[in-house]
Amino acid sequence: MKKWILKAPVTAAAFGVSFSLLLTAFIPGRASPAINWLSVSTGAMHTTAVRVDGSLWAWGNNEDGQLGNGTTWDALTLGRVGTRSNWVYVSAGAFHTAGIRKNGSLWAWGNNGLGQLGDGAGGGGWEDSSAGHLHPVRIGSASNWESVSAGAFHTTAISRGGSLWVWGCNWFGQLGDGTTTNRNAPVQINTEIGWASVSAGYGHTVAIKRDGSLWAWGRNAYGQLGDGTTMSRTVPERIGADTDWIAVSAGNSHTMALRADGSLWGWGANWDGRLGDGTTVHRLSPVQIGSARSWASVSAGNSHTVALRIDGSLWTWGANWDGRLGDGTVEHRSIPTLIGLAASWVSVSAGDGHTVALRTDGSLWAWGHNGWGQLGDGLRLTHHAPVPVITP
Repeated sequence: MKKWILKAPVTAAAFGVSFSLLLTAFIPGRASPAINWLSVSTGAMHTTAVRVDGSLWAWGNNEDGQLGNGTTWDALTLGRVGTRSNWVYVSAGAFHTAGIRKNGSLWAWGNNGLGQLGDGAGGGGWEDSSAGHLHPVRIGSASNWESVSAGAFHTTAISRGGSLWVWGCNWFGQLGDGTTTNRNAPVQINTEIGWASVSAGYGHTVAIKRDGSLWAWGRNAYGQLGDGTTMSRTVPERIGADTDWIAVSAGNSHTMALRADGSLWGWGANWDGRLGDGTTVHRLSPVQIGSARSWASVSAGNSHTVALRIDGSLWTWGANWDGRLGDGTVEHRSIPTLIGLAASWVSVSAGDGHTVALRTDGSLWAWGHNGWGQLGDGLRLTHHAPVPVITP
């Protein structure tokens, strides 16, 4: 995910040793990794995850109730959100979270200053917490939601019928409704259907249609839309003529995507090498990252990127403050760097200054900045290499 407008004073280091540090997982007295995690999503300074039993868990920063546990206290270890066991999907934004239950209902909680929860309230400004919710609240009455993506201060979702909906902050036109007016309830993007996936970043949004075409809108100061310009767009703009895009991830000011042939592409801001093309040059159009055609998934964070190959290996690049790359150092990387020798990773999520990933055995691992307990290890200590998330 993204560059957030932070509500508490932090330094650059607050965003964010050899791989042998993984041995700490086996030190007597330390909890062993859980083996029952289904999915995980990292926000600015908090983390959320769903277990295979459908229970929802959250930890880290909670100043606006984004953990959904009824308080505003930070949580250094995992805490269950309610008692429901029917969650299937969750997405963490900057100071809010959204999720979908098994029956297709959509829920949101946390900060609502710009209407990013979508419950019809909010809009008083991003520092206004009066309209927020400390527990998940249902958004509308529809039960046909398929996916949701929480950006910094806006939210996007796709229905099972393929319609695209947006709400929240619209400063840069990131909602795509042709205006820059904030919305506090879901608004459909024209009447088109056929949307397959969507990713909300800081000030821009990217999506893929079922025909494999790629679309983008919102802020474009560094070319993060990929249309060859730096002009912001208030309506979806098709990027190129290709119809083989299968996955896309919007970061703070850069975008990463995969094609059907397994190739990896990036564009937008490239400070600290976050695109992975070996340079720090901003790109206004998609450029292929290396020549490999074996990429399986990718996640764009605030200033770093993480990805998996089809062999289960984990790769990271970009800014490395506080060890968010997980390579045991704090050195920035401008090309994909292999993390350890394990080939058992199945999903990974890049946050503001931390990263969390799942292995094939269902265990959950985290590394990077930990000032708010977002790594879930019970401490506030930064880790430069993956460590297991402690399970209650």
